[in-house]
Amino acid sequence: MEVLYPRCAGLDVHKDTIVACARVAESGGVVQEVESFSTTTAGLMALSDWLESHQCTHVAMEATGVYWKPVWHVLEGSFDLVLANAMHIRNVPGRKSDVNDAMWIADLLAHGLIRGSFVPPAAREQMLDLTRTRNQLVREVAQHTLRIQKTLEDANVKLTGTISDVLGKSGRAILDALVDGETNPERLADLVHPRVKAPREKLVEVLRGRVSEHHRFMLKLHLGQIDALKAGIAAVEAELGKALAPDRALAELLKTMPGVGDTVAQVILAEIGTDMCRFPTAGHLISWAGLCPRMDESAGKRRSTRVRKGAPWLKTTLVQAAWAAVSARGTYLRAQFLRIKARRGAKKAILAVAASMLTSSYHMLRDGTEYQDLGGDHFERRDKTQVVQRLTRRIENLGFKVELRPAA
Repeated sequence: MEVLYPRCAGLDVHKDTIVACARVAESGGVVQEVESFSTTTAGLMALSDWLESHQCTHVAMEATGVYWKPVWHVLEGSFDLVLANAMHIRNVPGRKSDVNDAMWIADLLAHGLIRGSFVPPAAREQMLDLTRTRNQLVREVAQHTLRIQKTLEDANVKLTGTISDVLGKSGRAILDALVDGETNPERLADLVHPRVKAPREKLVEVLRGRVSEHHRFMLKLHLGQIDALKAGIAAVEAELGKALAPDRALAELLKTMPGVGDTVAQVILAEIGTDMCRFPTAGHLISWAGLCPRMDESAGKRRSTRVRKGAPWLKTTLVQAAWAAVSARGTYLRAQFLRIKARRGAKKAILAVAASMLTSSYHMLRDGTEYQDLGGDHFERRDKTQVVQRLTRRIENLGFKVELRPAA
């Protein structure tokens, strides 16, 4: 097999140590030298000097948790780095050791058998940290909200079934009053906003609970955590707005698509970037995101159609945006959802809609154009014959005879 990189190295990265194998191919044969280094800054600098002493031009390493990141940052600029997916470079069973792994990575790299993973630049990586941190903070707010509902149920205050948002204006006023020691249901009902549809008699009845000091302490604790989390979310969004300033125009383009708001546009830009050149086609992007069926065939049979594991943060956001998009009537996305749902179910239909939204995002970012909806009657216009046959069969099944004549 042809050797593409005669002087290269493979790194087996761990939390505290790095096993490096320098592979040098010369006329006399192949020489492999193995050395271990610590993951401290001094150890990483020693690793860089050791690779330079062997005149290595290319270095490959596994994407092991977050431990590869400091190694990448130190070696970046001095060598051509390749980040490998651990699933793509598995060694031969029965030969598992740190030294063998490093030598195996070096051999694969020398023959060009490693497909490198995309590593975003520093600015894009900061946006990723911000969007993912905001998502985590929002999840924690939801968890504390559930704990508040649990505490209210324990105190027999049936607020969750009467007011839609426990942390809304009315709900928060009632919670603060409960923390302050108010137990009179009449006074608590006075705090409800007039726009709440529940009748006053029902509000008074559901607010007649048995709130103890322990319940007040738990409510105060969770409300304080929620306030702190919301302050953190506001700080993250402010910082994210600064990081997104150069791509503000692209974010506005994405927002022209149904179901896409500020948050979804920010996540899309952070996860896939603005340069679509690294994805040859929209299909490559769909596959990378994990929104298409996996390829699993044997003996001419399709063994599995489950979706691939892809970008979990992007996939989750797109599915949430797809649910919002299919609620808009008269749109292509809603028509696609209803069409697939009738045959394959809602779960697969919503994944297909999410894939369509990502496909549109690819072309919008690549061409710099706004979203152009195909219309809710796209499938009917595409094939009128199928629609006519389907409706004819439906009428005949009801016991009528259909005679088709062209319109004048």
